[in-house]
Amino acid sequence: MKLNNRLKVSFLFACMLIFGLNVKAQNYYNVLKYGAKNDSSKLATLAIKNAIDAASKAGGGTVYFPAGKYLTGSIHLKSNITILIDAGAELHFSDNFDDYLPMVKSRYEGVDVTSFSPLFYAYKAENISIIGRGLIDGHGKKWWDFVEGYKEGQARSKWQTMFDGLNKDIILPDDPKQMKRGFLRPPFIQTMFCKNVLIDGITIKNSPFWTVNPEFCENVKIHAVTINNPHSPNTDGINPESCKNVHISDCHISVGDDCITIKSGKDAPGRKMAVPAENYTITNCTMLSGHGGVVIGSEMSGDVRKIVISNCVFDGTDRGIRIKTARGRGGIVEEIRVSNIIMKNIGQQAIVLDMQYAKTNVEPVSERTPKFRNIHFSNITGQVNQAAYLNGLEEMPIENITFSDINMDAKTGFSIGISNKIEFHNVQVNTEIGPSVSASNVNYLTIDNLKSYTPLVKSPVIDLKNTSDVFLYNAFPVKGTTTYLKLSGEKTKNVILGNNSFKNAKNGVIKENDVTENIDVISGDK
Repeated sequence: MKLNNRLKVSFLFACMLIFGLNVKAQNYYNVLKYGAKNDSSKLATLAIKNAIDAASKAGGGTVYFPAGKYLTGSIHLKSNITILIDAGAELHFSDNFDDYLPMVKSRYEGVDVTSFSPLFYAYKAENISIIGRGLIDGHGKKWWDFVEGYKEGQARSKWQTMFDGLNKDIILPDDPKQMKRGFLRPPFIQTMFCKNVLIDGITIKNSPFWTVNPEFCENVKIHAVTINNPHSPNTDGINPESCKNVHISDCHISVGDDCITIKSGKDAPGRKMAVPAENYTITNCTMLSGHGGVVIGSEMSGDVRKIVISNCVFDGTDRGIRIKTARGRGGIVEEIRVSNIIMKNIGQQAIVLDMQYAKTNVEPVSERTPKFRNIHFSNITGQVNQAAYLNGLEEMPIENITFSDINMDAKTGFSIGISNKIEFHNVQVNTEIGPSVSASNVNYLTIDNLKSYTPLVKSPVIDLKNTSDVFLYNAFPVKGTTTYLKLSGEKTKNVILGNNSFKNAKNGVIKENDVTENIDVISGDK
């Protein structure tokens, strides 16, 4: 009996100890108690800093913003700190540039610099969070106006002079124009070299520059975030750069530039750091206004790999999935999977893989030469201007790309150039102008069950020029098809057809005079 009582006492003591530890772990630091005003009548920067310092001194805690409006400058997070912005709370960031001094170590479009402090900033911190149902407003217009109104050669401001002094030895990208200008707008949220980063539930608007921008971080989760930026310069939504293990889910994004962008550094600065963007999942997101839904590059010099994009809706973006680079970047984009996407009202292309994003001259293959390879698209439905645009480099073609179970209504179809190992499986493209698929300078092309239900009198469904090692099978063009397959170009050779029925087409295959090789028919063609 005594033993049982002792066990009960020990158990109760253990519970009390655990409860006590949990209470300590859940300590709240209400910014009002540290001097902040929730009527935006006073700059709360120091009060917020004091609350963060107090929580940090205790080993961590939650810095709490109850309902109301707060005016603040930059907020610097420390390890084990949660910023909780409650429903009804609004953080309004000052548009006084001096409130983002002193300048801090940062990264701007893939170049490592010392510049204005981001609005939320963390450097080499762990276990940090920005959560809640409240609003944060970057009041970015003054920042946008400064950049858009800047004229080359005008007198340098005190901020540019400060930037010059702090960045004398930075490594410049191929185009150093912005670095020379020396006025770099801060990202809204930038975490540098951090681990275990959580951003959850908040609404963000009017970012001065990129909105959520983790850099060199590991284990990043961005969940249920709403981002609304108006038509404005470079106000991308979520830009995780050179990070590892990133999870983006259930977000709603409408911005002035790309909605979600994956990057890993630019040109020589990016190759020097050599930190890839890898192990990213993007799922269950909606993207409205924006230049691109999900974009990789053009700053991808440190490599981008192992990326999954799924279960998203793009409605009204200029492009859907866009992967872009240019000579001089270097780096590899590979192991990308895109699936279960709906695209509507896409102003330009549903899918872009462009290695000539900037106009450059052919050069020998070197560390400056980028590569795109092993990228796969499936289960995509779209109403778009152009189905897809692939454009490789003469010295480095795009390689190993597949399109499976695609259904597109498009003004124009797939345009593929300078690529190898391209495959279509169960793809339907209904065009208003031109072929469903046109290819030029492509090697190893497989086309399996490609359809158009809007065949055009003056255009073939498939138009191949200077394309070799082609295997086309399971074609069954609809009634009214004038020409299903057109071949041209003296480099077109080794074309094999199998198991096709061209009985509904006036011309199953047309071969121009410059195609010298015969077409091999292996079985079942009629």
